[in-house]
Amino acid sequence: MSSKSLRRIIRDATSQDISRCLGCSDCDTAHPDQDIPLGSLIQLAAMDDEEALQSRTLWSDSVLVAARGSCQRGLDLHKIMLSLREEARQRGLHD
Repeated sequence: MSSKSLRRIIRDATSQDISRCLGCSDCDTAHPDQDIPLGSLIQLAAMDDEEALQSRTLWSDSVLVAARGSCQRGLDLHKIMLSLREEARQRGLHD
């Protein structure tokens, strides 16, 4: 497991501070290939919960596309998802 928290990994990779996420659910949209809402994925990453890296939601291309511009707080959820995908690959959690 990486010694850096997911929050720090995201900040280093994207300059995005996911602690700004209020869990407002504005970014949540219904997609059949997700197991948790996008907002919950971001909250899991903020809590350094590795479940965020193993979620089907993270690997859903339709959620990735919908993430663009969906955060009312100005977080770039698209970039955040891409950085989480990269971290999952580095940890050997996904091909």
